[in-house]
Order: sequence, then C-alpha cells, then structure tokens
Amino acid sequence: MPDRPLPNVPDPGGPPPAASARSAGPRRALAVGAAAAACAVALGLAAPAASARPMDGAQTRPSAAAVSVKAADGAQITATTWLSDREVDLTVNSPALGKSVKVRVLVPQGWSADASRTWPVLYALHGGNDDYTSWTTNSDIATWAAGYDVMVVMPEAANGSYTDWYNYGMGGNPRWETFHTQEVRQLLEANLRAGDARAVIGNSSGGQGAFDYAARHPGLFKYAASLSGILSMRYPGIPAMLMMTNAASGQDPNAIWGIPLLNDANWAAHDPKALADKLRGVGLFFSSGTTGKPGPGDPQVAPWDIGLLSEIAVGAENKDFQQQLDRLGIPYTAHIYGDGRHNWPAWRREAQFIWPTLMQSIGASAVQS
Repeated sequence: MPDRPLPNVPDPGGPPPAASARSAGPRRALAVGAAAAACAVALGLAAPAASARPMDGAQTRPSAAAVSVKAADGAQITATTWLSDREVDLTVNSPALGKSVKVRVLVPQGWSADASRTWPVLYALHGGNDDYTSWTTNSDIATWAAGYDVMVVMPEAANGSYTDWYNYGMGGNPRWETFHTQEVRQLLEANLRAGDARAVIGNSSGGQGAFDYAARHPGLFKYAASLSGILSMRYPGIPAMLMMTNAASGQDPNAIWGIPLLNDANWAAHDPKALADKLRGVGLFFSSGTTGKPGPGDPQVAPWDIGLLSEIAVGAENKDFQQQLDRLGIPYTAHIYGDGRHNWPAWRREAQFIWPTLMQSIGASAVQS
C-alpha cells in the first residue's frame, strides 16, 4: 500500500481542517444491481485471523467494577467475566433488545472502577454475521489499545443493522441504536469510568453504523471511521443487496428500515449520504476497495468470490458518498484503494493506519513502555 498522509483531526475548539482525500485505481463501470444478487450474503464476512492479545501477567488485575448503576431505561450489567487483566466481557440485560447480550471492553493500564478520573473511549463496531468478539479475534486491536491510555468498547450488534427497527411503522424492539448510543454508553460511564471523549470505528455494516450514529447523535463522537461500510444506502442496487443480505440471515428485511421506496423517508433518516451535512465538524475517515481483485494479504480466490464482488458494490457507493461530501465542502480523509476483498486483511491494514488519528481525536495519550 502506498504511504498516505496522516488525516487531519478537527480541533474540538477550532475550525474544521481542509479536506484531504486519497483515491487509487480507475473507476470501473459497475452493474451494481446484478452484482447485488451475487454478493448479498457477503457483507460482514471475514476471513479468520490470529488474535494478538497482551496478557499482563505481571500486572495486578484492576478491581472489578461495582456495576450496580443502571441506565436510564433500566438496562443493567448483570455479570462481568475477566478474560485477562485488561479484557472483560459484560453481560447487559437490555430493555431496548428485550434480552441479555454481551459487550467486550479493553481497559487501559492503571484503570480502576473507583478512579477519580475517566478515560477516553473508542467504540469498535463489528460487521454482519459476526459478534462482539470480532475485533479481538480478527485484528490486533488489543495490542493497539495497549499502547494508549484508552478504553475500547466492542458491543454486540448481531445482524441488527445498527438501527431501531422500523417494524412496519410500529417501532419497538429490537432497538440496536438505543442499545449502543444510550444503554451501553450510560452503563460504561456510570460503572466503568468511561469518559465523554469518544470516537467510533466499524467494518462493513459497522462502518455504516459508525457514520449513522455520528450523524444522528451530534456531539456523541469526535471522529468516525468506516472500513468498507455502506455509506450511500440508497445508491442503485444497494437496497436490494441489503435486503437480500438480511433475508439470508433469517430476518424479515422489511422490518429493519422498511420497504425501499415505500418507506423512503425512514431509509433516508438512516442513510449516511442523506445525513452527510450532520457530519460537519466530525473527523471522518472511510476506505474501501473497488476493483473486485484481491489486495495485499487477501486470499487468492476465484473472480466470482463473494468477498470480491461485494467490494465492487461497496466501492461504488463509497465514491458516491465521497462526492456528496465534496459537494457540501465537508472535510474528510478517504482511501479508495482499488484492489481489496471485503475481509479482515484489508480492514486490519486500514484500522492500523487510522488508529493514531482516532487516539489523537479523543486525547488518548501514548503509554510510555
């Protein structure tokens, strides 16, 4: 991969930076509608990779959190399972979901539940057909986090599409957006000393969730990063791909955002492109492949591989989103890198590149070794 300039990070108290963009490779003509049927189940699929988790054997485990404080709607941490001195799984009983789910948290060196200070937080959102263990299983996020004074929160999202489901206009559960932006946030801040300096990163559908949440909740995140996320939901062929992806996961796709075109207002209310003006002042990074060819570190697979075909469609709509930001004059850093599969080798590379910028945006200082 060619070297890229370090992205600009907005000063919370100053003006936004000038736009920065990198784009590699020619734009190719796409039959996105036809590709959508072929790659419907690809979003969120990831090739497994070895995890590199620091086990701080010489460090005393931080005191277990007193997790008695509930969220405003009654959500509650009902169990904590420490996997190492720095890694804990929380079980959350969520009214927004009507069930209990897990949240994985990486705590920084020196963390304590009864500390007088708080810590900056990075939320890492997983893709479809994956779960809250995805980032620690498929990337070196624990190693990256250990180098900074930061808390990393990886909540379960199932195949919930990072939204409170429309349910044919009736609303109700599951309410994944409420779970992530209210319940999890409030529980972490009340019980684990999470601070209010937050950034968010997501891969695949998690990238869409990152930009969606940043736009729909002004002030919630200082920086948002998307790795092969759907950032233009209503781009030609993308609604069909999303509907078929969710149907393949055993869900009623019409219940999530509604029926395309018929319920277009609700689709627009969750489409990062339609919400782009609300991203003004948030640091933005997004990346994707475009060519449908394997990139560095990708497995050598057949041209009709679902992970290659899906990235063609994702790359096209990422370019459409990029053009919208250009029209609005909103600063961003983009890496439209050409060759690359819809999988973890690409996402690890992009996440590692943007990591220092995410840390800078929330004031997470490097830890002296």
